[in-house]
Amino acid sequence: MLKKKGFKGILMLSMVVLLAFAAACGNNTNGANNGSENTGASNNTATNAPTEEAAKLSGEIKIDGSSTVFPLTEAAAEEFNKEHPDVRVPVGVSGTGGGFKQFCAGEIAIADASRPIKEEEATACKDAGIEYTELSVAFDGLSVVVSKDNDFIDHLTVEELNKIFLTGSTVATWKDVRDSFPAEPIVMFSPGADSGTYDYFNEAILDKAGIRNDKAISFSEDDNALVQGVSGSKYGIGYFGFAYYEENQDKLKVVPIDGGSGAITPSYDTIKDGSYAPLSRPLYIYANNKELERPEVKEFVKYYINNIGTFAGEVGYVALPDEQYATEAAKIQ
Repeated sequence: MLKKKGFKGILMLSMVVLLAFAAACGNNTNGANNGSENTGASNNTATNAPTEEAAKLSGEIKIDGSSTVFPLTEAAAEEFNKEHPDVRVPVGVSGTGGGFKQFCAGEIAIADASRPIKEEEATACKDAGIEYTELSVAFDGLSVVVSKDNDFIDHLTVEELNKIFLTGSTVATWKDVRDSFPAEPIVMFSPGADSGTYDYFNEAILDKAGIRNDKAISFSEDDNALVQGVSGSKYGIGYFGFAYYEENQDKLKVVPIDGGSGAITPSYDTIKDGSYAPLSRPLYIYANNKELERPEVKEFVKYYINNIGTFAGEVGYVALPDEQYATEAAKIQ
């Protein structure tokens, strides 16, 4: 009996040892697997680290040009900077012409423009070896404005605007424009010659004949200065982008324009459908193709095109159709 009990004891002990050994092996196997998984996780972290580092953009993207396009670009730059705080995006307002001068000299990465690039500007870029991509970003309706105190103008025709602003014009008083208007001196305010808005007005209203330059007119590249000038003069008149009228409509009155089909007031709808003629126009940015090779520039331009439709309405412009933004985005893939 003692031998039998001893044998059972030995058998039981052996089974315990075998189970312990199996458990240990299992734990070791699991430990190896866990170690492998941990190593994998560590490898993933190591693999992801450069990707995350690459996604962290930095640097500076210099932009200058149109004061009309400035609110759009400023909005895009501010929102982009929230996602990429290490990227500086200074935006200047030297006018469309001033922006193209810097752009074709290789001084800035992006030019804001309220008109297409001129032939001589394109030649300057080509001579400097600068290739670029033109991108449409929104619609604008160049707005003719007078003071809130003006109580005699209900609309103007293109012919009357021509009389007022054409180079060499002898028009001095409002009565010279229309007999029913008062015999009060006209005080004119216009963007400067470097402005794309100046160029567009000259083309659309004056048939490229040129804007008068005498003591009756003041020029400024700063649209806010034009707002102050017009709003401060009962007999003043000026013109600039729709966004600046929208922002200052508490002190300005927009003038409906008759381009031959009746007087039309600029609005989101009339600008978008082109019925506010001939003063509806597209707005652009121009990107230096070599600068687009920099990841921060390419990401900013992609961000701009993908989001500017939303920003446009917020800052007083009219978004392009979605399909056109898709076309513009395809230019920078």
